[in-house]
Amino acid sequence: MVFPWRFLVVIAVAAVTVSSTAAAPAPVAVRQAGHVVGTADVELDGNSLTWAQLVDVLEADRVTVRLGMRSRQEMVRTRQGAEAALAAGQRVYGWNQALGPLKDEPLAEADRVEFQRRVLRSHAAGVGPSLSDRVARLALVLRANSMARGTMGVRPEFVDRILELVNAGVTPRMPEIGSLGTGDLQPMAAAGLVLTGELAPARFEGREGLAPDILAAAGLAPGFQLEQGEALPLISGSSVLTARYVDAVVRAERLVDTYDGAFALFLEATRAEQGAFDARTHDERRIPAEVEAARVTRVLVCGTGWMTDEGRKAISDDGPRIQDAVSVRATPHIVGALRQRLADARVHIEREANASTSNPLVFPKEGGGHEFVMGGNWDAALIGHEIDSLNAQVADLGVLSQELSARLLADKWSYHLPANLAGGEVGLNSGMVQVQTVAVALVPEMQQLATPAGTLSRPAKFGQEDHNTMAMASVRALHGNLDRLETVLAVHVMMSAQGIDLIKDKMAAFPLGAGTRRLHETVRRHVGPLVDDRHMTPDLEKATDLVRSGELSRDVRAALSPEQSRCAA
Repeated sequence: MVFPWRFLVVIAVAAVTVSSTAAAPAPVAVRQAGHVVGTADVELDGNSLTWAQLVDVLEADRVTVRLGMRSRQEMVRTRQGAEAALAAGQRVYGWNQALGPLKDEPLAEADRVEFQRRVLRSHAAGVGPSLSDRVARLALVLRANSMARGTMGVRPEFVDRILELVNAGVTPRMPEIGSLGTGDLQPMAAAGLVLTGELAPARFEGREGLAPDILAAAGLAPGFQLEQGEALPLISGSSVLTARYVDAVVRAERLVDTYDGAFALFLEATRAEQGAFDARTHDERRIPAEVEAARVTRVLVCGTGWMTDEGRKAISDDGPRIQDAVSVRATPHIVGALRQRLADARVHIEREANASTSNPLVFPKEGGGHEFVMGGNWDAALIGHEIDSLNAQVADLGVLSQELSARLLADKWSYHLPANLAGGEVGLNSGMVQVQTVAVALVPEMQQLATPAGTLSRPAKFGQEDHNTMAMASVRALHGNLDRLETVLAVHVMMSAQGIDLIKDKMAAFPLGAGTRRLHETVRRHVGPLVDDRHMTPDLEKATDLVRSGELSRDVRAALSPEQSRCAA
């Protein structure tokens, strides 16, 4: 997946490119929101996974992933070095010592293989909804890539087993709740049970069953035995968290596109002043993402006759408006800040995807041989706090969207649209006041969910794990707010389109902008204009489905073609 061209300025400022020597992903057909038609082809070397490849793995119909030869050879060398270090007497967490508060308990050599099985069983205690198949698949690929760095001491055969499931389309059922963001202990332990053929649930080709049956249906070996030290590298990391973060960033980018479209429709409906989007004022602020956000708005409304002095006079003779409210004038600043956060997230995700996120790690020693080093590389403090920050900005976008849709209800702030956006006889018809109330109801929930979980650490395991990032709670809250934002934006889109329809006869002499005309047509293909009052829940559900589908996002991106963009230069 290539970067949307309109973000290149932002990303050039924010990004640090991760070098890639891996095979490029195979070409894929036309992309849709949440879906890539075709097959993604990726080779893992532990160092070269790109954002584009991560999105391909997340969204493609099928994936083909393989371990690179150099990584395979390095993994063999590290495994041999790890076994030699153990033979020389090094005491190692999770290899010949037990886990957590039992870290000081030694493991007899005869018990070390059995210990791997028991680690998976004891740690697979998660509950709640399961990760989607797409996210579970990406988490497995991320874990395999981290292992491919050759610092965890696992055999390449273990990575092969992970990728066998990925390539066959088998996904473990991995519950969301239980991990603290200090490693992926619970969901990846559930994946480990499936990898090894235990009686744990998995999915394949739309059906769910226990691993032995699912593996057989996929034509895979019924079991796989972990050797000593291989359970912990699977579960001690940030792969599930990172996979969920990738999914959140993809969703957020599409919803910001949709906000851009809803905002442009709002501007047309209220015949807003265009000065707030003048390139000169944003150039003076010197924030590239803000400059780009203002340009996007200019492109979408380019050619409008509604947002002119003549257009405004067609509805009323109120005189000069001077300037619009802060919610209108500051949108490029708010959206630009969010776009910058998303560009930064891509960079940090690439780094996380190509890092050794486990404990312990195995390194060559000066003078020969290898040694284990115990540390905290599973900790996800950076991306955990970043997720909290992104969630706060997503919630703020929800506040902004709700404030704008509310303005459409009142004569003073809609600049003489019919009260409540009622069609037909106002008063007899109540219009869209209760549709807007849905957004009002959701915004406080978004604000509450935006409380940063990263500040709410809780000690666990007798104080052995006395600080936890709580990042899994952070990413669950972020996805919850993205769910709510879909509906808040649906309200915004419905009401803005209604505002346009209510005055379009009076504005017949004036054109909409090229981008807003296309967006309005898309909305009307799914939800009809409101004349007399009708049952509104079906309309709002259709509008939410439209937002979720990504069709409006694609309309916005299509409007930003080079030819259309010249209109707003």
